[in-house]
Amino acid sequence: MTDETRDPGKDSGPTPDTKRNDDTGSEATATGVPARGELDARQSYSPMGGPGVRHWKEGYIPGPGLDDRSSVFFTAVEMTRMPMLVTDPNQPDNPIVFANLAFLDLTQYPEDEVIGRNCRFLQGPQTDRDTVDEIRSAVRDQRAIAVDLLNYKRDGSPFWNALFVGPIFDHSGKLLYFFASQMDVTRRRTSEQAFRQAQKMEAIGQLTAGLAHDFNNLLQVISGNLEIAAGRVAGDALLRRSIEHAERAAEQGAKLTQQLLTFARKQRLDPRRVNLNSLVVDFSEMLVRTLGSKVDLRLDLKPGLPSCTLDIVHLEMALLNVLINARDAMPKGGRATVATAVLNLNDHGGTHNLPPGTYAVLCVHDEGQGMPPEVLQRATEPFFTTKTPGTGLGLAMVHGFVQQSHGKMEIDSKPGEGTTVRMIFPIDADQRMGTARRTDPEDIPVDAAVEAGRQPAEAIRTILLVEDNDDVSHLAENYLRSLGYRVLTADSGEEALELLEGEDAAVDLLFTDLVMPGGMNGLVLAERMRERIPGLPVLLATGYTDDLVFQNANNIQSMDIMSKPYRRIELAERVSAALARSNDRKPNDAAHFRHEG
Repeated sequence: MTDETRDPGKDSGPTPDTKRNDDTGSEATATGVPARGELDARQSYSPMGGPGVRHWKEGYIPGPGLDDRSSVFFTAVEMTRMPMLVTDPNQPDNPIVFANLAFLDLTQYPEDEVIGRNCRFLQGPQTDRDTVDEIRSAVRDQRAIAVDLLNYKRDGSPFWNALFVGPIFDHSGKLLYFFASQMDVTRRRTSEQAFRQAQKMEAIGQLTAGLAHDFNNLLQVISGNLEIAAGRVAGDALLRRSIEHAERAAEQGAKLTQQLLTFARKQRLDPRRVNLNSLVVDFSEMLVRTLGSKVDLRLDLKPGLPSCTLDIVHLEMALLNVLINARDAMPKGGRATVATAVLNLNDHGGTHNLPPGTYAVLCVHDEGQGMPPEVLQRATEPFFTTKTPGTGLGLAMVHGFVQQSHGKMEIDSKPGEGTTVRMIFPIDADQRMGTARRTDPEDIPVDAAVEAGRQPAEAIRTILLVEDNDDVSHLAENYLRSLGYRVLTADSGEEALELLEGEDAAVDLLFTDLVMPGGMNGLVLAERMRERIPGLPVLLATGYTDDLVFQNANNIQSMDIMSKPYRRIELAERVSAALARSNDRKPNDAAHFRHEG
């Protein structure tokens, strides 16, 4: 069969190849045109692992007819698990004239609700119209097409359909039928979409963390100098109020950066053993006051829930943020339910994309307005919000905290049906947070806390200050000198080591920025310093926590970390506590090492 025998109105194409017995030359033999990799399958899943070469993109048969169903090929079509159908473009509206049993299984429709209908009955509200137009164009041009299309089953549930459509002609080139095969590729599409979303959120997180680091340095300079200025204001009430307003703005900026760092999973966590049931009960009074009288808070807690290892403060803030969103979604009031459950995942992890194991679930359900799909898809993006006013950081912060806790956050929502937020946490897992131990205020001995005054003259100690930002370094040096310490300054780890080589004085404490440009960060510097001065107390300051930094660190538990921006009194307490701990060491621990030439 040559191209000249086809409909003269069609574009010329490759010569059809006879299938099986092409040496007979029989006009009763079905023939076809191989795809030869030319079919544009850029949107579609390919069961062959590629565009395909030898399968047909169009077929030729002697004439129409679907009545003979006695051959092995009809049996094969009914036995295959790949849904197939045939439409007749010579009838009005190109109806379906045959559908195999796999198609009925896929779509859940009975045969009498399929035959005689155009395929558009599978489309729904989220079906992409541009893709539908591509299919229509291919049908109009009598050519093959392969696309991924969102279709809907009889019960209304959506599924991604990898659709292939190809024309069938008679030997004179007249179009007789269209053949279509389907494949449910929902899981693949969902995984790809989740992967792309994860990549996007990771990129946003990296950018956010870098900006927060720089912003915290700026806030350190602003808040620190405001604090100094406030201490020197005498009787000017207007100036004092102006400084106080600026200080409050700086504090709000610091809170904002902490939210950004939580989203970016760069916030330092203090994981402790906690039972979600106990936390919810203990926190419920606070939650009731926050939600107000219009919201009916219900608790549905699973008895005997195993404990997790989580940062309690961040967990409470996550729960509070989710419930505030629930409250805002019910402006006229309604019911919000906080529930807990146990989730057991097998080797595949189900649809949760989590490692197998046992998990505790903290769930919040509201009866509010719900979210349409386009809003739900962006709900955890930072600065995306539908509330006025709103920062768009609430769910972003929750998402970041749950991920940093090796869990997963899931959101189900439909307009008019409310929203369910699930926070899934591993049970009794080794929470490798990549975080250092945080010294809580109650861990600092009361007699070690330094008031905002000077040290006695006989107790003058030397602090090596390493900070790459000149303004922050100047401020920290001002703080330390005002507290009565002797200060040596360096703007890099390399310069600090050189300074130590030439310094003929005791170094009692290393106070260094954690993240510095170049090859040596604060942790590497601390390790190098301790090689020369064993047991040297170390205080780290940081605008954010980099997990990779901590994963490569030794002796991290013996170092104290202080977040930027910090105040003078906080710095005084941390330095005094670190020096007090060093006083408990024996003299031969070389806490006051002097470099010998």
